[in-house]
Amino acid sequence: MLNVLLSKLLIVNAGVPTQRTTADILISGKVIDSETQTAVPGVNIIIKGTGTGTTTDTEGNYKISVPNTLATLVFSFVGYVSQEVKVGNRSTVNITLVSDAKALGEVVVIGYGTVKKSDLTGAVATIKGEELMDKPVPNVSQALQGKIAGVEVSVNSNAPGAAAKVRVRGLGSINSNIDPLYVVDGVIGVDGNSINPNDIASLEVLKDASSTAIYGARGANGVILITTKRGRSGAARVTYSGDVNVSELYRHVKTLNSDEFVQVYNQAFANGSKFDPNGATWTPLAPLDHAHFPLLFDTNNKPLYNTNWEKEVYKPAFSQNQNLNIQGGNDKTVYSLSLGYLDQNGLMINSGFKRYSVRLTLDNNVNKWLKIGGTVSVINSRQKVVSDGNGGLNVPRAVTEEVPIVPVKYPDGTWAGNNDIAGLEGAPNPVNTATNRYTLNNTLQALGNVYMLFHITKDLDFRTDLGYNVNYQKNNFFSSQNLPHISADQGGIAGITNNSTQYWQSENYLTWNKTINEHQHLTALLGASWQQYNQETNYVETQNFIDDIFQWHNLGSGSVKSSSTSSDYQWAMNSYYARLSYNLNEKYLFTATGRYDGSSKFGANNKYAFFPSAGAAWRVSEEDFLKGNKTITNLKVRASYGLSGNQEIGQYRSIAQIQPTNTILGGTQQSALLPSYLGNPNLKWEKSQQFDAGVELGIGEAINLTVDYYNRVTKDLLLQAPIPWSAGEQNANVYQNIGSVRNSGIEVSLNSTNIRKNNFTWTSSVVFASNRNRILKLNNGNADIFPGPNFLGQTNILRVGEPIGSLWGMTRLGTYGSNEADEAAKHNLKPGDRKYIYNADGSNYYSIIGRTTPKWTGVLSNTFKYGNWDLTADIRFVQGINTAATFKHSTEDRQTLANSLATVLDAWTPDHQNTMISQVRNYKFAQDSHFDTWWVEDGSFIRGQNFVLGYNFANSALQRLKVNRLRVYASVQNLFIITKYSGYDPEVDTFNAGYGSNSAFSQNLDFFSYPRPRVWNLGVNLTF
Repeated sequence: MLNVLLSKLLIVNAGVPTQRTTADILISGKVIDSETQTAVPGVNIIIKGTGTGTTTDTEGNYKISVPNTLATLVFSFVGYVSQEVKVGNRSTVNITLVSDAKALGEVVVIGYGTVKKSDLTGAVATIKGEELMDKPVPNVSQALQGKIAGVEVSVNSNAPGAAAKVRVRGLGSINSNIDPLYVVDGVIGVDGNSINPNDIASLEVLKDASSTAIYGARGANGVILITTKRGRSGAARVTYSGDVNVSELYRHVKTLNSDEFVQVYNQAFANGSKFDPNGATWTPLAPLDHAHFPLLFDTNNKPLYNTNWEKEVYKPAFSQNQNLNIQGGNDKTVYSLSLGYLDQNGLMINSGFKRYSVRLTLDNNVNKWLKIGGTVSVINSRQKVVSDGNGGLNVPRAVTEEVPIVPVKYPDGTWAGNNDIAGLEGAPNPVNTATNRYTLNNTLQALGNVYMLFHITKDLDFRTDLGYNVNYQKNNFFSSQNLPHISADQGGIAGITNNSTQYWQSENYLTWNKTINEHQHLTALLGASWQQYNQETNYVETQNFIDDIFQWHNLGSGSVKSSSTSSDYQWAMNSYYARLSYNLNEKYLFTATGRYDGSSKFGANNKYAFFPSAGAAWRVSEEDFLKGNKTITNLKVRASYGLSGNQEIGQYRSIAQIQPTNTILGGTQQSALLPSYLGNPNLKWEKSQQFDAGVELGIGEAINLTVDYYNRVTKDLLLQAPIPWSAGEQNANVYQNIGSVRNSGIEVSLNSTNIRKNNFTWTSSVVFASNRNRILKLNNGNADIFPGPNFLGQTNILRVGEPIGSLWGMTRLGTYGSNEADEAAKHNLKPGDRKYIYNADGSNYYSIIGRTTPKWTGVLSNTFKYGNWDLTADIRFVQGINTAATFKHSTEDRQTLANSLATVLDAWTPDHQNTMISQVRNYKFAQDSHFDTWWVEDGSFIRGQNFVLGYNFANSALQRLKVNRLRVYASVQNLFIITKYSGYDPEVDTFNAGYGSNSAFSQNLDFFSYPRPRVWNLGVNLTF
């Protein structure tokens, strides 16, 4: 009231006639964006000449009391041109803000609210939906690749529907899940890859403690906030986007053709007498000739077939993606309806993924003090997987190892394969396997929330939100009785897995937006949260079918009931959180956050933990000495420090467990119980302490630069520590809080306008990140840990002072020459065998021989616009990383068992001794393979990530077509790759490619991968 009186006195003293009213006038309205017609939250509204003001809420609505009809309201927001509007005789004042080309930013979504980008004190990166979906991808994780500094995305599996690995600022854990936390429209812990990425309006990545601490015990690995499209007031707007694409194999792994295979096969047996220590047989079970194989050789003993298994299995695949969105409403109610259809076919024959999605949002202003709304999303998908398994006789392995002298099918229609030749590793051919062995992953998901927003006062809101995520998955598995050495011995195998999960959360929080005066603004948040997750799984398997026709449709038709299991579990959390943000003169910004989390996953002594953070920023460009400077248009420095946690381990790890088993007592089978897990009542969260310092710089209208330095130390690692077998537990490990890891690095984002003339514009962006990972502490004695996966021995080592993802193996020097027979004999070897470094006592010498995390990554993007045409080119760089071509074990070191890589043509011979590949011989006499430096290759690469050529139809043409926007485009992904790696692609993980686990140790281990395709795409975007 004091401000009102002062404003009246000022007006009177100024000699301006006033029109007094007996009471203040209540003005309300909504602020929207002129281009998108969507609400703008956080707009500052001040009564001109006073300190009285307010801000718009998350829906762009505001209320303010003015002293009289001559009052003028000033609407201001970073990124838009300020507006002054006289109230007059109106009670409703709606405003449309126009974007300011010189603006510093836009509204950014943070946990439980929004904030102007200029007011951020933390490291938050944002990307709009249209920028995210500039290439045809099935999920969010693949769309993120190369978009944001410090967010490393590895597309390890190229099977249709497969998600990518996302790592935010390095690897901060060892035995825990290190995926970021996804929050979709406020629903926490969603698998972000399950949603249709075309439904996304914006995506934010919270990277530092100032921004992630609001999610407490689940924010240590970064948080990805996804906001989906919502309704808008006005006439209905229909948006359609669709594309069709074809993927093709563009890199090849060369194997022996038929003539080369026969040559190497015969030579391998001929060399047997040299390597056989006991004088065994040196000839094949049956010579490769017409007499023994009349279906494979002509009368001149020449192969009848020269099958290229790559061409037979990896064929061009056509896919499509169709999406429709309808938005509309009025001042009271707005809605949005989205429909999506994805049909993605894989390079590998018979592999594919289909997804149907529907999403509805509704927001209703019931009255001046209450707003209600909600979202419901239903997703139905089916993924056909034909490349399952690792190390077994699966399809990718058979592509390389199937011998070329056999056809796909014989003239009589029967399948051919290695099993037709005695002595070979008897795998069915990969076309047969891809046709008669598969898994259908059927998923039905319902995701959404309902909310009520109470406007208690003009400054105070209360929101209560109930979120849910219900997921049902049914996986059908079938493997034919006609697949030798896979399922023929079992008479066929079929199984069904049912997995259902239910998650709910209740979020309740107060938000207080207070404009103290024209110099100070305060935002406070206080809330409480409850979450619960339940999962139930069961599996049944049957073998020995009378006919393949039954598959998994009738498991009762199998005569052998081989397996039946079930499990269920749950976890729950209770949390309390608060955040306080203070803005002084739009120059000095402060944020303090805290969350108190309790989780059922942890021990009775450590159920709760507190995660605080603080951040500050100084907008230097708003100081008098820089304000209005035409060169430095924006300069902000910021810093933050705080804690966040990680609870992502399995359930019940804090308590002792038993497991059922069967035993024989008195000659009969009896049920029994065994101690399986020791438990740890002191188990608690991992805690990440992170410091971040950042600088944001704008130079004129041409350059915007952001640089961040961070240092994150994760302590109390949830580590599976070994216990003595004498403890009598089935599991010889127990989770303990042991050890610490540091991640530190630099992130750079640079955007520049290089040329802006007449009808031509050239803009560039650079994203650069460098992360250094170091293990600071392990167990009490800091002893090395070998976490696996094992491949002919250990492949990974955890050692203090070294990064997570260090590869462990031997050093291959080459092969022993004829003049080194004595040296070779010291190790029971001969000239032509592989030569390694050994310890002084003659034992194998092992050391760290590579790393599977890059030293630095970057993306260079250029966009050229000429008239209605635009061209964008993205080049991705990943440097200082290794990839292990473990497939060399079975394709270079095991002749006479299967086909080999063409590199064995460079094997040791008496006339060719300067080589890394040992002399070919019968596999029975082969030197033991070792994980070594010959397999661990340079995995660095430069990739032609994405190229897009588009055309936007002119307004004159659009008017004739009666549409608002029409754009057609053509694009290509993975146009080229420059790399020294010999496999299909250096970005790979065949040991653990799944989403939702810490697969840091299996990253870049390649044991026959699903190749990455080149994708040609045609698309259209239409709005009317």
